[in-house]
Formats: sequence, C-alpha cells, structure tokens
Amino acid sequence: MKELQPINQNVLLELQDDKAEQTTASGIIIPESAQSKEKTGKVSGISNIENPEIAVGDVVLYKEFSGTELEFESKSFLLVPYADILGKVVETDAI
Repeated sequence: MKELQPINQNVLLELQDDKAEQTTASGIIIPESAQSKEKTGKVSGISNIENPEIAVGDVVLYKEFSGTELEFESKSFLLVPYADILGKVVETDAI
C-alpha cells in the first residue's frame, strides 16, 4: 500500500469532491466551474512540525489560492504550507 507523507513544513489535506452541477429553485443550472470553492479539508498527514496545533483527522480552513492540488489513488488532495492553515473546525455544545 502506498501513502503520501508531507515534508518540509507541509500539511496534506483530503478534499471532498462533492461539487456537481447545482440547480437553483427557478431552474437555473450553475456549473461546477462557477461555484465558489470550499476552503476546508480534512488533515490526512502532517510533516515533522514542532508542536502542531492540528492533528490527522481535523477539518481545517486554509488560505484561498494556497497549496498544490494533486490526485493520488483516485482521491483529491491539497498540499499546503503549515503557515497557510488559518484555523480548524471544532464541534461545540449548544448553549
């Protein structure tokens, strides 16, 4: 089995490939290319970073136009510098 392991202060994010044509309530078709891109991804790997604030499995928000998109074993990934991770999505209890 092959595995991608990021190096040089990079983070490997698995991207969700759930973009497809969408249709508005009035019947207008919005193609995939016209939709805004989701800027979140699931952390799939982290290079050797001292005291990282994220872990494998976290869902994080990253800078727009950041990283390098790649496909590996039929999955979409984004390799981004650790510094381009803006925050992570966390579940909280309702008040």
